[in-house]
Amino acid sequence: MESTAGEKPLNESERRGIIVGVLTAMLLAALDQTIVAPALPTIGEKLGNTEYLSWVVTAYLLTATATTPLYGKLADLRGRRTVILFSLGIFILGSIGCALAPSSFALIGARAIQGLGVED
Repeated sequence: MESTAGEKPLNESERRGIIVGVLTAMLLAALDQTIVAPALPTIGEKLGNTEYLSWVVTAYLLTATATTPLYGKLADLRGRRTVILFSLGIFILGSIGCALAPSSFALIGARAIQGLGVED
């Protein structure tokens, strides 16, 4: 792999670290969807307003879809590491919000925040 203008090439351990970091971020998003979808009926029963459960998924998907191109542009401008750490921070804040949600509407809002933090 060639380096550009004064940058030294990455060694093998640095490459592995980058790959592990990116795969960990992708694993978080995949686990999130895998855990939330089967648990939604139970969550809906506990929080009430089961008629709004589809919005839990929709809010997440809408915000994730809207922010994906923005993260790409931000990564070009600010650097990939900064953007991925920023997006992980937002995702984790949204996850905490989901865990602490006292109502279906708070859960929908927290899932929307989680979607803001998804960088595919």
